[in-house]
Amino acid sequence: MTDGEARRIRVLIVDDIPETRENLKKLLYFESDIEVIGAAASGEEAVSMARQLTPDIVLMDINMPGLDGITASEMITQEVPQAQIIMMSVQGEADYLRRSMLAGAREFLIKPFSTEELVSSIRRVYELGAAKRQLLTQAVAAATGPLGVPAGPPPAPQNLGKVVAVYAPKGGVGCSTIAVNLAVAFKSILPDSKVLLIDAGVQFGGVDVLMNLQASRTIVDVAQKVTDLDADFINSVVTSHTSGVKVLLAPPRPEMGDLVSASHMEKILAEVKKYYDIIVVDTRNVLHDMELTILDGADRVVLLTTPDIPAIKNVKLFFDVISALEYPEDKVLLVVNQADQRSAIRPEDIEQSLRHPIAGTIPDDERLASIAVNQGVPFVMTHRNSPLAHAVLELAQRLVNELQPAAVPAPASAAPPRGSTGLLGKFFKPS
Repeated sequence: MTDGEARRIRVLIVDDIPETRENLKKLLYFESDIEVIGAAASGEEAVSMARQLTPDIVLMDINMPGLDGITASEMITQEVPQAQIIMMSVQGEADYLRRSMLAGAREFLIKPFSTEELVSSIRRVYELGAAKRQLLTQAVAAATGPLGVPAGPPPAPQNLGKVVAVYAPKGGVGCSTIAVNLAVAFKSILPDSKVLLIDAGVQFGGVDVLMNLQASRTIVDVAQKVTDLDADFINSVVTSHTSGVKVLLAPPRPEMGDLVSASHMEKILAEVKKYYDIIVVDTRNVLHDMELTILDGADRVVLLTTPDIPAIKNVKLFFDVISALEYPEDKVLLVVNQADQRSAIRPEDIEQSLRHPIAGTIPDDERLASIAVNQGVPFVMTHRNSPLAHAVLELAQRLVNELQPAAVPAPASAAPPRGSTGLLGKFFKPS
């Protein structure tokens, strides 16, 4: 076998209609890098042939009598993990797509499709599976060692990425804006690092608008394959931003948010930490299972408030919650956004009322923030020398210093003294 033949993509065709099987063979016949190694007429036959032939790609019809394409795909994914599934169907409903992805399919082709669509899909899915095939080969070698001798203990786990959750218990305080610019700031400070921004606003996410991004794949796609995630699949779902930050976007429609659960998010965070150095999560201003899961899994929580009574009241209630959760003292960084020297409520007033040190203040610059939002370009990129950008960069640098493995933790700041709290004392009594 020549080198050219060795690199050919081995394809198994599965369809219960003989004419369709023959047509697919003809479509692929003249592709020098693709070889059809078999054709199955049923799901049962497909599973048997996949075990024997170990194809790279399985073209699977979704509707077949007996063992259908969904069930056959699930079995092949479990028993022949190097085989990548491309599902075929005459129907393109969202439910079919969702069930296919859950079964392990990498792509979904709607019949009829052109030769170009078919070939492009095969090559794309084959490339996505390259790293998985390599990992499987390494795993076998590591398990048996040379000449089949059992290997020694597995290597120590790699350093995992750090998760920074940006949370505000009240809407309208700029949570998404800060999360977006903080992620860009991390990438700016550590240009060689891999930074991922996750939009966890699964019903009404806004990161796509703030970064002027559009994507056909979102966090829903990851949730549907959450038990079989790998670097290739995650890389195929995230969207690249011009800053170098990778972004996992929220679903395009609110009702699709129901497809992402707290358990999904827990598994997603555990997986992406293997491949990214810093993960920034933009959260909703509620405190349900999803948010608690994110906060529990975060290494640091950037807690945002604005210098107004409603926002500060909600932050005080939030501190009561995390006190019950027994978070480490240094896990939560209180940050005052839209700080204005002309405000009647000063940062020191907030510290005294909440009895929690303020980690940073971000000045109020409504004009610049509005321009950045409407243009879909983070202000850290366009106005790096502005006080607004400087404040976010300083916050990012502080987090980098705290989260780097070699960094020495800074001593905890002393709590503000009890006593008169000025304007805030009318609303909150120190306990």
